[in-house]
Parts: sequence; C-alpha cells; structure tokens
Amino acid sequence: MTAELLYRDRLIEISDDSILFLNYYYPFGNKRVSFSHIDTVSVQKPSILSGKYRYYGTGDFRTWFPPDNRSSRDKIFILRQKNKWWRVGFTVENSQVVLDLLKSRCSLIHKES
Repeated sequence: MTAELLYRDRLIEISDDSILFLNYYYPFGNKRVSFSHIDTVSVQKPSILSGKYRYYGTGDFRTWFPPDNRSSRDKIFILRQKNKWWRVGFTVENSQVVLDLLKSRCSLIHKES
C-alpha cells in the first residue's frame, strides 16, 4: 500500500505516515521519520540562536539541519524523536500549511515560540 502524499516542496515531503527530509545527509541522501516515531515538533522564530544563518549541520551537536536556506524562512521546526537524543531541525517553503498539517497529525506541535 502506497502512502498518500499530503505536502511536498523542495525540502520535505509529508505523507500520511511519515516525513521525508530531502538532502538531509547532504550531499548523500534523504531521511524518513515515521509519525509513530515522533515525540513532538516545536516551532521557533528564526534567530541567530535558533540557526537562522546556519547553512547546514549543527550548532549544538544535538540538532541537525539539512541545507534549506533558513535565513529566508519565517519558522524553524525542531522535531524530537521518541527515545532519541538527536533532533531534526528543518524549514519548509509554506510553513503555515505544514504547521496546520502537523497540528492535525496527533497534535504533534508542542509549542510555538
């Protein structure tokens, strides 16, 4: 059975069962996280501390960002996986659509700052 695609842009694809982060392992490949493995997703305003000007990689050795041109985005999402120390930081091209979609998926949005 094929998962239904709910949202797609140049950075991520969200299906009814998972999120696919495109070019996550830059330049090597994508990363898929199943909704069942997601603990929470928080939303932050872009700032120097939240990684607004980081091209890709990590600034705190805990949150990994794929290359996504964060300096031009209005929201930064931080995904926390169940029983994992590492977090996934990401942005999208249409943050309001993704925010609404994640809110509807088992109330994944933890808080907005």
